[in-house]
Amino acid sequence: MGFLIVVAACIAGLFVGGTFGGNIGFGFFGGLAIGIAFAQLRSLSARVDALGKQLDALQRAQAARAETPPRGADTAAAAARATAAAAQPPAATASTEAATPTTPAPALVDPTPAPPPLVATPAATNTPATAPPPPRITIPPPRNTQPDPLQRFAAWLKRWFSEGNVPVKVGMLVLFAGVAALLKYASDEGWLRLPIELRLAGVALAAIAALAFGWRERERRSGFARALQGGAIGVLLLTVFAAFRLYHLLPAGAAFALMLVLVAGAGVLAVLQDALALAVLGILAGFAAPILISTGSGDHVVLFSYYALLNLAIFAIAWMRAWRVLNLLGFFFTYAIGTAWGVLRYDHVLFASTEPFLLTYFAIYLAIPILNALRQAPARRDVVDGTLVFGNPLVAFALQAALLDGERMPLAWSALALALVYVVLAAALIQRRRVLGESFAVLAVGFATLAVPLALSARSTACTFALEGAALVWLGLREQRRLPRIAGLALQALAALAFAWALSDGAATNETVAIANGSCIGALLIALAAFASAWLYHRRDDARSELRVLLYLWGLAWWLGAGVREIDRFVAAPQRPAALLALVALTAAPAAFAARRTRAFATALTAALALAAGVVIALAFDDADLRPFADWGLAAFAAYALAGVFALTQLRERNDFTPALAQIGWLWTWTCAATVALSQFANDLQLGAGWQVAFTASPVLAAWALALLRPAWIAAPLATRFAQWRGTLLLLQAVVATCLFLGLLWHAGDAAPLPYLPVLDPVELVQLGAFALAARWLADRDAPRDIAARRALLLAGGGFLFVTAATLRATHQLGGIPWDEHLWSSNLAQTSLTVVWSVLGVLGWVIGSRRGQRALWFAGAVLMGVVLAKLLLVDRTHLGNLFGIASFIAYGLLCTVIGYFAPAPPREAGEGVAP
Repeated sequence: MGFLIVVAACIAGLFVGGTFGGNIGFGFFGGLAIGIAFAQLRSLSARVDALGKQLDALQRAQAARAETPPRGADTAAAAARATAAAAQPPAATASTEAATPTTPAPALVDPTPAPPPLVATPAATNTPATAPPPPRITIPPPRNTQPDPLQRFAAWLKRWFSEGNVPVKVGMLVLFAGVAALLKYASDEGWLRLPIELRLAGVALAAIAALAFGWRERERRSGFARALQGGAIGVLLLTVFAAFRLYHLLPAGAAFALMLVLVAGAGVLAVLQDALALAVLGILAGFAAPILISTGSGDHVVLFSYYALLNLAIFAIAWMRAWRVLNLLGFFFTYAIGTAWGVLRYDHVLFASTEPFLLTYFAIYLAIPILNALRQAPARRDVVDGTLVFGNPLVAFALQAALLDGERMPLAWSALALALVYVVLAAALIQRRRVLGESFAVLAVGFATLAVPLALSARSTACTFALEGAALVWLGLREQRRLPRIAGLALQALAALAFAWALSDGAATNETVAIANGSCIGALLIALAAFASAWLYHRRDDARSELRVLLYLWGLAWWLGAGVREIDRFVAAPQRPAALLALVALTAAPAAFAARRTRAFATALTAALALAAGVVIALAFDDADLRPFADWGLAAFAAYALAGVFALTQLRERNDFTPALAQIGWLWTWTCAATVALSQFANDLQLGAGWQVAFTASPVLAAWALALLRPAWIAAPLATRFAQWRGTLLLLQAVVATCLFLGLLWHAGDAAPLPYLPVLDPVELVQLGAFALAARWLADRDAPRDIAARRALLLAGGGFLFVTAATLRATHQLGGIPWDEHLWSSNLAQTSLTVVWSVLGVLGWVIGSRRGQRALWFAGAVLMGVVLAKLLLVDRTHLGNLFGIASFIAYGLLCTVIGYFAPAPPREAGEGVAP
């Protein structure tokens, strides 16, 4: 390897020196020096890596030897050695040691000193022998025994010039330098300046000679001979191309004829020598020849005739050799070049002169896979070339559609003709080559199916495709064959595309009747086919569940899409919520029935989500100003009620979460419907904003109270299983009620037509109701434990917020202060807050002290501290008026009272009296 590096460096030095510096000698010796240095560095790097690996191995071996044996074994071994040493006479021991050879074993590192010998003492007979500590093995630091780099380089250079075939090494280096110098001199003197004709002729003669030599060596060195022949043919092709295109030495006809001869010769040589590479080279050159030699005349008949001959040559080669790569290359280049010509040059008037070539190409690549299948061994008779079997008709039909320029009926007849061809082939091959026969049968069905949309409307196509696809799925599952199933699913996808095409083409613009129209029926048939396919896959136990679910969701999407589209087209805007609720009911009931029959999770989830969707639809009644329980709204909710009862009855035996989702969604739908109805009722009576809030919030609080106090009243139809999900319902109701409570803190309150009374205002009554239910919920067994553990803190915080908002609301209603940002700067509002907060703090102090509740006493103390901070930061700015003075006096008096009734916090249990 080092020699090759040096040679490569010398050649590079010659090139660089001759090109840039004009001094090839300097370049040669510079390259020689660089090559030797690089080779030496590479050798040193390899040696360092080897030494590192040896050192790692040595360290691991030493570490393994240094492991301490078990304690008992050490003690026993030491005792045995001590006993043997005491029993043996010293002379015998010495003679034994003298007779033992002391040849040292080679070691990679310096050996460690041997431990001192064991000596028996008189006390050894009375005390047990103890093992000495194991010897400590240390690895000395490596010593630098290697020569310096200059010495190593000199040694390597000496070995390079003294070992191996030295004359060849030196001779090759000198020869390279001499040849390079000769070429440089010849170039400078103009010896190589020959006419281009002679240069090309010389190259061609050299290539012919190489071709002849390769043919001669085909028996002895077959790999070398084939590579040489391929390279020679490639050089000849490039020579012809250069003579025609670059130097204009050959006319187009002669250049094309020469290339054709070379291509044919490559094919013959490939077949004779069983050389696929030569055949591939010839085919690539054959397809490239018209492009390389093109003069721009645009005669497509000549071009396609040539390609027809070339494809017939491929067929002839396929008759003798099963070379799939060659067939695929011909298929690809034929249709790719034909497509490119069609995009750039085709016009409809050229149809008569183009169609025969398309049919010829189709027939050739239809026959090749049949030929290969018939000539295969029995063990491979079911192997089919899918690229040619399926790709050939698809590409040919696409090109046929382009040639016909979108004319539907001629294209339909073309599809029907292809279907007939494949029917005949399938009938002839189904017994001998089953897989190929089935493939042709599928293509026959596919092209017959494709003829339908070409001859009929898009909506009729959708119906036909959908039903045919479901039938093929049934056939494939019945006979346990994959291909019909795939074809059936593909047909259903094509049905969807046909339907979308019809809609985009404006086919549904003249429809005036809801549901009973072509577009709706087509969409429903697509959904029905998908549902049927999903059910067929469900019946087969070993079928993939993912595919079942996808088919079901596909059908559900078409079902809901058809319903929503019909509602959007034929239902007036105010009535659309009622129509959507009816669609939800029509979805939930069949889905729940299917879930009971099939035990499928997807259908159960559909029923549950459909019932839960009623919440959003019920709220939409208010936006549409539609009465939930009047006119069409009443009919829609009646259908929803029946569907809900039926769906919940069907789902109540399931062990997943879908029954809970369905029941909770169903109850919330009725709650929202009642909320919308009462809100509209209060608005019709022209009550104040406070009463409208009370009417709107009362269904939420009533539903929460029922779930807390009388859950059996709303448990049906889940009955006893409702208790499992009661906690979830209560939590959701608590969240909504909390949001309602917090939202009403910012409400000004309006009891019109009744006068305002603090605490008895409808807004505050709603807040008190929510507060009471929250207190009951936090004590319920189904409340979350982490929330219930903070019951006192949550209720205290909520009560404080309520009292603060009620105080400000009373200030606004009774004091005439606007309910905006000016309320916070009002003297009356600030004094009221100070007094009310102080009263709360005093109550906390007193009650906490009397009841011995230390936490309540501290809460009152904290609140009084907040009031004091408020006096110092806010109320001190109002000391110039009576309200500010009253705040300070009230706070001082209250603190004085507290000092009398509750001077200190209550002691904790077990706390003694301080001395």
